[in-house]
Amino acid sequence: MKETLVSYSLSVILPAHNEEEAIATTVHEVIQTLSAWMLDFEVIVVDDGSQDHTGVILDTISATHPCLKVIHHSANQGYGAALVSGFEAVTRDLAFFMDSDGQFDIHDLERFFPLIEEYDAVLGYRIDRQDTWMRRVNAWGWKMLVGMVFGIHVRDVDCAFKLYPADFFHEYKLETRGAMINTEILYKFTRAGNTYTQVGVRHLPRHGGRATGAKPSVILRAFRELFVYAIKWHREEKHLEKIAKREKPRLRQAKKSLEHVAARREPEKTP
Repeated sequence: MKETLVSYSLSVILPAHNEEEAIATTVHEVIQTLSAWMLDFEVIVVDDGSQDHTGVILDTISATHPCLKVIHHSANQGYGAALVSGFEAVTRDLAFFMDSDGQFDIHDLERFFPLIEEYDAVLGYRIDRQDTWMRRVNAWGWKMLVGMVFGIHVRDVDCAFKLYPADFFHEYKLETRGAMINTEILYKFTRAGNTYTQVGVRHLPRHGGRATGAKPSVILRAFRELFVYAIKWHREEKHLEKIAKREKPRLRQAKKSLEHVAARREPEKTP
């Protein structure tokens, strides 16, 4: 990979909230690594209402790196909202996202590119997850719940290291804005008939800042969105199934009619 360029163009989305200790290192490493891999890429960092110097650092870097786009949220809107803003801004073939806190290594993306030739998406899962036991227990419980409610069975549903076709985010509207965002993406992606594979990636200790995924407000928002959208999406599924059942006899009749017309138009065989 070091001597061959990736044929695809790539948009990298990095959500950031109060990451002044790690953001410069993360952004520079992403840009440096991708510059050695491909000719066409962009890095989109969404500053989700940071109250530290994250936004200022990003604006300083973007002044000397045209490939870096910075989106500022005036107030903290949530992890899902930050990702959605990034997805809406992508302009390349593939969309990849990872956290900006330094817990992932962009070099692990190298193993994803050959797989995107065979699958529609490549999902990372964390090896030796560097989180507290409480967060790991919460993640396991959430994964089980998501599997039961939505039928999504992946090793690490919320791992922030995933590669998708960018067209998917242009075609499908994302509705959640909190921690449910990864579940929504996978639910709609698989419902559309797309395929994926899973690859283990390294998970490193935080370089600074504080994790917010275990905050009560974040957890409550995730459960509220799960409840609301589980009802909404299941109703939409049933509605589509009813339409399909009504249309099936019509399609069958139309097919028979076309076959009858085609048969009448066939020239008579000469003896």
